[in-house]
Amino acid sequence: MASRIRQTMDDDLEESHEINVTPFIDVILVLLIIFMVAAPLATVDVNVDLPGSTATPAPRPETPLFLTLKDDLTLAIGNDSVPRPAFAATLDGRTKGDKQTRIFLRADKAVAYGDLMEAMNLLRGAGYLKIALVGLEATPAATGAAAAP
Repeated sequence: MASRIRQTMDDDLEESHEINVTPFIDVILVLLIIFMVAAPLATVDVNVDLPGSTATPAPRPETPLFLTLKDDLTLAIGNDSVPRPAFAATLDGRTKGDKQTRIFLRADKAVAYGDLMEAMNLLRGAGYLKIALVGLEATPAATGAAAAP
């Protein structure tokens, strides 16, 4: 800690109220180096097997509009199969052109993630941005039993 000595008439030392910033700068530099080393480690991609959700389900609307992606990658709106070229027009007809309609997207378990994203891109391309993913409701006991070997 730095101090200043001034001679006064009564030989008392005067207190210095200045902050010594050298230790503060040293600590900041050490923290900077630590974060520079740790930041790339925090962004590593890790393979994850995501569990089922046990959250309480949201209330279902009176007339939900389901878009189903089957295991053979065909699309169905409600119970009717739809070819991909006529998808946007068929969806507009079912929603009466209301782009704010929430679309409930469900996919077979065997469908790859990339194919699911392609279906979501089809929805986005048609102008539908409110998408809800549908899954099976799992109870906490069932999830724990499924995880046990």
